[in-house]
Amino acid sequence: IIHDRYDHHFLNEDNPSFRDKVLTAENVCRELLEDVAPLFDGNLARLVAVHLRETPERSATAYADGAIEANYWFDFSAARRTVSPHLSVAENEKLFGISTSEHGHNYRARLTLRADSVPPEPALGTQEEISALIRLLRIQLDHKNLNRDVNALRGKPITTESLSRFILQSGSNQLPLSRVRLHERNDFFAEAWRDGGMFLGMREPFSAAHRLHVLSFSDAQNAELFGKCNNPRGHGHRYVAEATVGGEYDERSGALANFEELRSALRQAIAPWRDKHLDLETKEFRDKPSTGENIVRALWPKIDNALQQRLVRLRLWETANNRFTVRRT
Repeated sequence: IIHDRYDHHFLNEDNPSFRDKVLTAENVCRELLEDVAPLFDGNLARLVAVHLRETPERSATAYADGAIEANYWFDFSAARRTVSPHLSVAENEKLFGISTSEHGHNYRARLTLRADSVPPEPALGTQEEISALIRLLRIQLDHKNLNRDVNALRGKPITTESLSRFILQSGSNQLPLSRVRLHERNDFFAEAWRDGGMFLGMREPFSAAHRLHVLSFSDAQNAELFGKCNNPRGHGHRYVAEATVGGEYDERSGALANFEELRSALRQAIAPWRDKHLDLETKEFRDKPSTGENIVRALWPKIDNALQQRLVRLRLWETANNRFTVRRT
């Protein structure tokens, strides 16, 4: 479908679906979902969403229930001390460690707008409105010392969680933002939602080998189902696990969770699998296939128990194009 209808095509003229539609990322994403969904008719799996990245700064997501999201990324650099004025020196050092010293980050923020259906106007917010909002946020934050130079943050905790919430609140004065994700590092982010939800995520890579093989299937069945991934010698991946916790934002500390505790829980859960052949050297996959679905399901209780059942989502990238997700329901 992608090759025949989209790839290397002038969509305005070559794809009849867009003859009367504005070619926004949201409209392309929605059309892709409608084109691909029938492939799953009669299948136990069903298509729930299509993610489309137009550029590193622009993406969209279309959901099977009709909802649509527009995402805009921007960068800024800033210095800070991770501290709360409501905590003692000892409490700050216990919670934030070396981050209480002055340091800097190259931040990357994602602004998300959401509608229950594709709106009649060309996009969720015009390009002029989005550009103006990003300019305003950069003026407030870029090349600033967040503790000293941003008036709206004075006397408040300076954490990744509080900063994501500040961007959401500040941006929502201009556009109806649904949520904001803020990466202070590639492997660590906070996310603030319009409904008050707050989330904190951590990523951790690990390398392991496996073979996709079901013991109860014939060789022919395994070959048909898994193709070259059924190679008897196995193959390897550099997996990336992403654990996200949710909960109440603590106004006193400005924190949702302890960075070191989150990282430790993730690393300890992964440690027995690191640099191993999952089928031959781990107990979890001696009798079950080491598919991405099974790996992420086996990881969930290990991490969730270490985090006192605060885990809300666990993602596992097997490759850049293969991602598996478990969510708390």
